Amino acid sequence: MKNQELTKIFDYIADILEIKGDNLFRIRAYRRAARNIENLGEEIEKIIKDGAVDDIPGIGEDLAEKIKEYVSTGKMWFYEKLKKSIPKLALDLMAVPGVGPKTAKILCDRLKAKSIKELEKYLSQGRLKNIPGLREKKIANILKGIKFIRKSEHKIPLGEAFRISEEIISRLKKLGEIEKITAAGSLRRMKETIRDIDILIASLKPQKVIENFTALPEIKQVASRGKTKSTVITKDDVQIDMRVVRPQSFGSALCYFTGSKNHNIRLRKMAVAKGLKMNEYGIFEIRTNKKIAGKNEESVYSALGLAYIPPEMREDKGEIELARGHNIPRLLELEDIKGDLHVHSDSSDGMLKFEDIALICREIGYEYVVITDHSKSLRIAGGLSEKELFTNIKKVRKINKKTGIRLLIGSEVDILDNGRLDYGNNVLKELDFAIAAIHSGFRESKDKLTYRFLKAIESKFVNMIAHPTGRLMGVRDAYEIDLDKILKTARDANVAVEINAFPARLDLDDNASHRAKELGVTIGISTDTHTRKNFGNMFFGVGVARRAWLEKKDVLNTLSLADFLKKIRK
Repeated sequence: MKNQELTKIFDYIADILEIKGDNLFRIRAYRRAARNIENLGEEIEKIIKDGAVDDIPGIGEDLAEKIKEYVSTGKMWFYEKLKKSIPKLALDLMAVPGVGPKTAKILCDRLKAKSIKELEKYLSQGRLKNIPGLREKKIANILKGIKFIRKSEHKIPLGEAFRISEEIISRLKKLGEIEKITAAGSLRRMKETIRDIDILIASLKPQKVIENFTALPEIKQVASRGKTKSTVITKDDVQIDMRVVRPQSFGSALCYFTGSKNHNIRLRKMAVAKGLKMNEYGIFEIRTNKKIAGKNEESVYSALGLAYIPPEMREDKGEIELARGHNIPRLLELEDIKGDLHVHSDSSDGMLKFEDIALICREIGYEYVVITDHSKSLRIAGGLSEKELFTNIKKVRKINKKTGIRLLIGSEVDILDNGRLDYGNNVLKELDFAIAAIHSGFRESKDKLTYRFLKAIESKFVNMIAHPTGRLMGVRDAYEIDLDKILKTARDANVAVEINAFPARLDLDDNASHRAKELGVTIGISTDTHTRKNFGNMFFGVGVARRAWLEKKDVLNTLSLADFLKKIRK
C-alpha cells in the first residue's frame, strides 16, 4: 500500500512543480522516483528496515528522507506545504487529457472556478475566447477531456483492482476458518475496468471471517456489516463487497456472483424451463425443493445441460449457445505463451540490461524474448540511432552464446507522420523482429491515421503492429482509425497485431481482438516491459485474449522458437 501511496505523491509533486515552472531536472527526478517505487518487487517498509532505500535507482539522500518520513508518520511535510502553494483545481486539471501545466495555469489565472464542473460551464459559455494559447480547438479538446475523465470516474483499471484484491485475499487466506476464497464479479471475468471488487468465501464461521475482514489495515471505512456479508471502502477509495457462503454452496454462489447480469438472466430462464430454480445457494427442483447442484460450478452448468463456461466468456455474447452444443473453445492459457515480443532494455527507456532480461525470461520458462527498444525519432524515450542499434545487435548475438534462451533483436519502430518508418530498409533487414507503432499525431483525422498504419504494414520488414488504437486508460481515448481495414490489411500481409498487456493499455481490447479472430488475423501478446515487474503483465494480456475467445492457434507467441522463426521469416 505504501508503495502505491508514495508513487502517487511523487507524481503529484512533479505535477505541482511543473505547474509552478520549476527546474525540469527536478521534475524528472520525482517522476523517475515515482516509476521506480511503483515497480519495486517488495514493500518499501521492508526496504527501509533493511537500510536499502538509497539502493533504489533514482533515490538520493533527499528523496530517501522524504520516503522515511512518510512511512513513519503517514505525512510528507514538503508535499503538504507544496499542495497549499497552488489552487486545488490546477492539480485536478493536470489529470484532464489535453491540459498541460501551462494550460492549467492559464485556466486558473483567468477563471475563478473552484471545480472542474464549474470550469466546464465557463468554457462552454465561451468565457476564454481570444486568449493566446487557448484557441477554439484547444478549448474543444479540454471539454472533450473533461467528459472523458467523467466517464472514467469510479472505475478502477483491471491491474489496480487485481492488486488490491490479491492483497486482501492473501491476508484472509491465513485464516483457518476459510476453506475457499476467490475474487468474483467483473474482476474474475477480467473486464478492463472494475467498479467494485467482489470477494467470495466458503466458511462455516462467517462471523469470524467478517470480523477479520473489516479489521484489515487496508480498510478505511465499513459501509455495512451483516451476518454473511460486508461492504468496505479501502484507503484507495475502492469498494469491496465480501460474501461468505457454506462450502456446499460455493460453486453456485461463485457462478451467481461472477456472470454478467445478462448471462445470469439467461441461466435462470433455462433453469425455470427445466422445472428448476437457481440462486446463490444452489440449483433446486421447484416441485420438491431438492438441491441437485451447487458445490462446484461444473455441476451448476451440467444441471442446465451446458458445458462449463470459463468466467471470461460469461457476457451473453453467444457463449450459452456454444455451451449447449458442447462447443466451448479451449481458451488460451498463460502456460501456452512461449515468449515475449515487446520488451525495452536500458538502451532506451527500460531499466533492465540484456542479460537481466534473458535471465528473467528463462526463469519464467520462455524459449525466446524480443528486445524492442525505441527508434531514433522518439528521443524522449531514448530512441536509438542506427549506430546504437547495430551495436546492440552485436551485443545480443554474443549474449545468445551464453544463455539458455534466445534473445531476438528487434525495434519498436515509429510510424512517422507520412507513414514511413523511422529506420530505412537497410537497417530493418538486420532485425529479427520489427514492431511498428504510432507515438504522435493522435488527433489527426481517421483517414490520416489509418493511412499511416496501412503504409507501415506494406513494409516487408514489419512483423507486428503495436498497441494499435493508442488508448491509455484514464488518460486518453483510442484514436479514430478504420480498424477493420487495418486488420484485413495486416491479415493479408501476414503481419500480427498486438494485444499490449500493459494494464493501462490492454490494446487491442477484447472486442477488437474478437473481431481480429473472426477475420483470421494473427495476434501477438506482449508486455511492453520496462521493469522486472512488468513481465507479470502477460497475465492481463492473456485475460484479454480469453475474453476475446482466443485459442492457442490464434496467438503468434504460442509457437515454439523454431516455428516462430519460420513464421516471422515468411
